Amino acid sequence: MYTRKATVAASVGLHARPAAVFVRAVNRTGLPVTLAKDGQPAVDGRSLLAVMSADFQQGEEIEIGVGACNADAQAVQAAVDELAALLVTDLTDAS
Repeated sequence: MYTRKATVAASVGLHARPAAVFVRAVNRTGLPVTLAKDGQPAVDGRSLLAVMSADFQQGEEIEIGVGACNADAQAVQAAVDELAALLVTDLTDAS
């Protein structure tokens, strides 16, 4: 499993619009993306409810990962890297 850490930059964390923007980006990858913060179990990054319930706050470092799947390793790495880059933005202008 490929993982990468990133810090949540959105002022409201991954709640409301920023969470929706991020989850849409996750779903566009078609990959089983998970998100986790220290001390908490990973949540399904494809689920808006799961992401919002995990209470990822601004400034928190979270781990983005992809579980076992049939995707090419380079494609998985590229997708996770793109999601990490998105996470460190304000998540308001992406669609």
